[in-house]
Amino acid sequence: MKSEYEIVDIDKQACKLILDPFHYLSKISKSFKTKFNYGLIHKPTERLVGVCIFTGFPVPELLKGMYGLSRTQQDGFYELSRLCLHPDVQSTEHNLASWFVSRCIKRLRKSTQVRSILSYADANFHNGIVYAASNFKYYGLSDPKCDFWIKQEDGSFIKHSRGKMKGLPGEWRPRSRKHRFVMTFDNTLTIRWQQVSWNP
Repeated sequence: MKSEYEIVDIDKQACKLILDPFHYLSKISKSFKTKFNYGLIHKPTERLVGVCIFTGFPVPELLKGMYGLSRTQQDGFYELSRLCLHPDVQSTEHNLASWFVSRCIKRLRKSTQVRSILSYADANFHNGIVYAASNFKYYGLSDPKCDFWIKQEDGSFIKHSRGKMKGLPGEWRPRSRKHRFVMTFDNTLTIRWQQVSWNP
């Protein structure tokens, strides 16, 4: 029952209790940014069973493509960058994830100005059903891109994040494409992306 749950502000260390063991991106990298962090508490057991994190947009140039805004106009734009529920709770509580997201967004809007919220769903892992159920609009898949992976001495590879690549051993690999979901609150904004029908 939803009445058994409450949403609280949490710090980054608390987020890791759920993200490290259960979020798919934690298999790729343990690092993540935080800004507004919300935890889902199961009141009868006082357990943290969910995490929802909002950060700024991942790159300032994104607003140019989305809304035609310059990199100096970043205020009020947030990415729902991490969402994760404990698998035991997610499998037994119907619609809990969308309930959690909707209430986190309300909490965020009470805390700060929110003009737009963006969320990605990596097509290699899921299709974004939670965001569709939370009334985000769907704008198709991100453009195809590649990332450079640096070859290590032991033969393994790590993804290049920043800095020079010239002379580094490695290879280019296709980046997984992402489903794009957006919720726009500012009526003065006109999104340039094409809205399409979401089909799970």
